[in-house]
Amino acid sequence: MRILFITSTRLGDAVLSTGLLDVLLARYPQARFTIACGPVAAGLFEAMPRRERTIVVTKRKYDLHWLALWRACVGIRWDLCVDLRGSAVTLFLAARRRAIMRGGRRPGARIAHLGQVLGLSPPPLPVMWTAPADRARAAAMLPDGPFWLALAPTANWAGKVWPAERFIALARALKAQRPGMRPVILYGPGEGERLMAAPVLEALPDAVDAGGGLALPQVAALLARCGGFVGNDSGLMHLSAAVGTPTLGLFGPSRMSEYGPVGRCALGIAAPGPEGSAPIAGLEVAPVVEAAVALLERGAAVRGGRGVPA
Repeated sequence: MRILFITSTRLGDAVLSTGLLDVLLARYPQARFTIACGPVAAGLFEAMPRRERTIVVTKRKYDLHWLALWRACVGIRWDLCVDLRGSAVTLFLAARRRAIMRGGRRPGARIAHLGQVLGLSPPPLPVMWTAPADRARAAAMLPDGPFWLALAPTANWAGKVWPAERFIALARALKAQRPGMRPVILYGPGEGERLMAAPVLEALPDAVDAGGGLALPQVAALLARCGGFVGNDSGLMHLSAAVGTPTLGLFGPSRMSEYGPVGRCALGIAAPGPEGSAPIAGLEVAPVVEAAVALLERGAAVRGGRGVPA
């Protein structure tokens, strides 16, 4: 059995779609999977069981990337095509069954919209697959002992970025309550991301710089070793929630009702004001500290008090 799964170009949306793949893996234990996604998200699926191929869909003028995807898939008879992009590609492929997401962006939780494609309510939680080498590298970078707290002070646009000095104040406040805590600073590739994270790294000399150069499964393995995560609305936030790390997402002008973190121990906190237009600078340190403390306590109870999950 062969399944084509077309998912997002954006990392956060692609992470949210992994729960559907997890369901399909369990439902069809003999199936082989082809994943079509954007370049940023491709690493998510490196360690996925029974993945036969990943087709990286790179945007082209005049929507020619869809034609390239069709050409890559047309020679195969598919048992099931799942298209979360709502494209016409799968309509022109030989397929026994199709499940196509319609309607584009609309109000309500994105994870629920994804679940509806396969008729799943409640929708399945996102997952993340890692290899033994990823977990070994993570253990070497974050050894047992400290309480590792992941901080993600960057995002793909400035409106989502909580001020760096507030991340610093948050880390110091949490460390005053947990002297054994050490921050782990995560950020994406590229000079712009590094510059956004630099003030936080400079102010927290005991922090581990884990940004920029790691593959997504390695980042996921690092996050799984952390006792908590606090970060802006970003793909890293969704990745943290997917691996089960207690995750607190910070929201300003983006919509928490649509893209709040989804996981076993995850919540969001939003700046005061109308959703979709509230500046993130309106989110003060004190309520974030309060929410983080409550989340870490809840996470410790779930994980038996350990910073590293069993």
